[in-house]
Amino acid sequence: MNERYDAVVIGAGHNGLVHAAYLARAGLKTLLLEQRSVVGGAAITEELIPGYRFTTFSYAISLLRPEIVQELDLVRHGLMVLPMVTTFQPGRGGEYLLLGPDPDENYHEIARISAEDAEAARELDHLIARLTRALKPWMDRIPPNVRSDAPADVAALEELRHDMASLDPEIRELLDLFLTSSAADILDRWFTTDLVKSLYASSGIIGSMCGPRSRESGIVWLFHKMGSYDGIPGEWGFHKGGNGGFTQVLARALAAFGGEIRTEARVERVVYDGEGVGGVELASGEQIEADLVVSALDPRHTFLRLVDPDDLPTELVAHVRDYKFQGSAAKVNFALSDLPTFPGLGNSPELFRGFVNVGPSIDDLEAAFADAVAGRPSRRPFLDCCVQSAIDPDMSPPGKHIMSCFVMYAPYHLAESDWDAEREALGDTVEATLEEFFPGFRELIEHREVVTPLDIERRVGLSEGNIFAGELFASQLFLNRPAPGWNQYRTPVRGYYQCGSGTHPGGCVSGGPGRLAARQLLGDLGVTGAVRP
Repeated sequence: MNERYDAVVIGAGHNGLVHAAYLARAGLKTLLLEQRSVVGGAAITEELIPGYRFTTFSYAISLLRPEIVQELDLVRHGLMVLPMVTTFQPGRGGEYLLLGPDPDENYHEIARISAEDAEAARELDHLIARLTRALKPWMDRIPPNVRSDAPADVAALEELRHDMASLDPEIRELLDLFLTSSAADILDRWFTTDLVKSLYASSGIIGSMCGPRSRESGIVWLFHKMGSYDGIPGEWGFHKGGNGGFTQVLARALAAFGGEIRTEARVERVVYDGEGVGGVELASGEQIEADLVVSALDPRHTFLRLVDPDDLPTELVAHVRDYKFQGSAAKVNFALSDLPTFPGLGNSPELFRGFVNVGPSIDDLEAAFADAVAGRPSRRPFLDCCVQSAIDPDMSPPGKHIMSCFVMYAPYHLAESDWDAEREALGDTVEATLEEFFPGFRELIEHREVVTPLDIERRVGLSEGNIFAGELFASQLFLNRPAPGWNQYRTPVRGYYQCGSGTHPGGCVSGGPGRLAARQLLGDLGVTGAVRP
């Protein structure tokens, strides 16, 4: 006789792990199913060659909700987030910016290029911090349902309107700018120098099919400022052992609460009838009975593969079919014999204790985007890099290094070729770009791994290789993520819920969707106190 569970969660990415841990913590008999042999989804660490630990896909933490750390007791299970304290922005002709944790030192670093921009950066950073503090409470709560006339939703919408109307005028003006303007338009109002503009603009394009002059880049930039590290808004951290180290912490927490994990268990479909869910069927044909089923997969899988779209409202299906994935980022990971060298600064580890942004100007970023629009990989890509071994020496053998590079742009849909044919050419382009800014880089390479958007889709299951499980555009956030009326983690099938990054608050390694979906599900069951409001 098959064992029956209170809840089955599909997909052991970080949100699936967070969600399952909350359900188990609340006393539900919970099973987490993962199609791969390892948990973590896109947040994994792999030792592809002896001694070198690659964070194959995602590689940093910022938007992780502190409530998750406390409520799931993650420190007891090994949570260790290391600070990423620097951002190095190389330019051409030896120009550069090296920013760190000290605002006063950063002021003088920018003033080295432009005193006017240094003053503007101080003011803009302060305004953005004020704005994110005002918006953060709405990132950490279940959003209202605009299609509902339930008193709670009506009251929440009125509260939202009141909160927005109550913002200080200058903060409201800044919010309106982020919602209606491109990153480049905003930056042109504040700064005069290319290198400073590019430094800020990178947050508006990473992982997204938009350029710095695209209107959508404003909201993408704001989204990436909504996180924090150790209470500092907008800062990032690197988990000991990479993001795979973080998801192993979540797996230990789930086990401690009594939850179970099964790997190499691909779910073929959700089993349900007119009364609601009855469990899931695996690709092997095995059926697992459960009173509740939760998908941590993206909306395309959740609504169009795991259940029959004909059983769902027509408007919902149409919205999900139109939902924009548009994978645009690839990943190239290097094993290096030494740190890269920048002319005039050498290869000091101080350059590499955080991010390295390779893209000297808005024009460079926009040209890279123009290639993507034409359906080809960027010939001069923007690179968002991290030498992880400079932060965590255990990521590589002594004296050696790991360098992880997000590559923009690498459009999922190519006009005249395919990614199996273009994979190594992309790696060569990234090498050439790094060689331009760090002469001698090629001589340092001991191993290279190229991960295209198609590889991300094949290996992790993220549709079109979109690292956020759907674009972070205004039309796909908050009230609309993943669809109006279905933004509160429920689905039209009774007992079937969603908790992936395609739900509010969105992508990045935050755990927010998993936590808020648990609050909704447990609230529907009448279980209170398991997730703080």
